[in-house]
Amino acid sequence: MVSFTGSTATGKRFLRYTADSNMKRVVLECGGKNPAVVFDDAEDLDLVAEQVVLGAFWNMGENCSATSHPIVHEKVKDDLLGRIKAYMREWRMGDPLDPGSRVGALVSREHFEKVKSYIDRIPAEKLDVAEGGGTERGAYVEPTVIDGVTRGSSLFKEEIFGPLLTVTTFTNVAEAVALANDTTYGLAASVYTGSLKRALKAAREIRAGTVTVNCFGEGDITTPFGGFKESGFGGRDKSIFAHEQYTELKTIWIDTSDRSTDETVR
Repeated sequence: MVSFTGSTATGKRFLRYTADSNMKRVVLECGGKNPAVVFDDAEDLDLVAEQVVLGAFWNMGENCSATSHPIVHEKVKDDLLGRIKAYMREWRMGDPLDPGSRVGALVSREHFEKVKSYIDRIPAEKLDVAEGGGTERGAYVEPTVIDGVTRGSSLFKEEIFGPLLTVTTFTNVAEAVALANDTTYGLAASVYTGSLKRALKAAREIRAGTVTVNCFGEGDITTPFGGFKESGFGGRDKSIFAHEQYTELKTIWIDTSDRSTDETVR
């Protein structure tokens, strides 16, 4: 058995490899396009902004469960964006060896070019850079907020894996869930609301392996972690359920009946 964590494209290669070899089992934990659904009854928009920024920009956004796609009710979008911008001031970009830096270089020049390509598409897709958008030295991408992202945009559908926050608006619960599920991925999601009923409804209907309510997170060592759809399958990391992917079920059937009086010889 092979357990793989990485990109969806590479995960698909493992499926080909196992088919061409000895049909070993493969457990895949792959990419994500993780929404943060913010309803208009969210009780603390400062907390929402803080958690969204943390979820989007931690580790330069190079995190499979990064909540890089806020789906925000149109009534609170402008207010939330203002608070997000305020929290972004704490995320200074610079040398990762400098203790004052919170956003360092991307993992490689190749990946930098990939992330920058999404910034380059913004004018053609008629999107709005609400904050950031700069790059430096072929390695650094400034924490960036892109507003007006719709279903037709590549920034809506594709995993960027960088410090880009793409904002989409909605008007009702059904639309919010539909937008959150309009992706080939299903790894993680966040829901922000003051209503327990609405939180449970959204959390159940969003197709993601982990859904957090009024916070960003991945659970802890006791909770299973993994996704649906092209975010992976075959098992879960963490928790007692992680043991299942490393075991095989086996049946042993024993006949314990007394055959001492049975005249039939078998």
